[in-house]
Amino acid sequence: MKLCITARGRDLDAQVDPMFGRAQVFLRFDTETGAIEAIDNAPGAHGAGVQAAQQMVNQGVSIVITGQVGPNAYQGLAAAGIKVHVGASGTVREAIAAYEAGQLQRAGGPTGMRHGGGGGRGRGGGR
Repeated sequence: MKLCITARGRDLDAQVDPMFGRAQVFLRFDTETGAIEAIDNAPGAHGAGVQAAQQMVNQGVSIVITGQVGPNAYQGLAAAGIKVHVGASGTVREAIAAYEAGQLQRAGGPTGMRHGGGGGRGRGGGR
């Protein structure tokens, strides 16, 4: 299974980036082989969440691990059947361990605010 963890660096000791759509790097981790690949994220001014969700589809990711996910990104991930686990913090290595231990909450909806112009729903939705 392929996991994607949002990160602020390119290895397992990097800090988790708390915002899915605007994460600096996506670390794709293969749970079967232990292989890890760093994928740079270049969010545009608008539509960062949608672009990031499409990138996860293109990478064949099954699960996203992040701090929070906005409504547009969540909708794209959910439509593709990609599960989202939120509340990750610390290093990527720690986030993977927390996921494997069942300590991260599976999002049932967006947990972050929409960017760029008011509105949007605040935290919540994942319980």
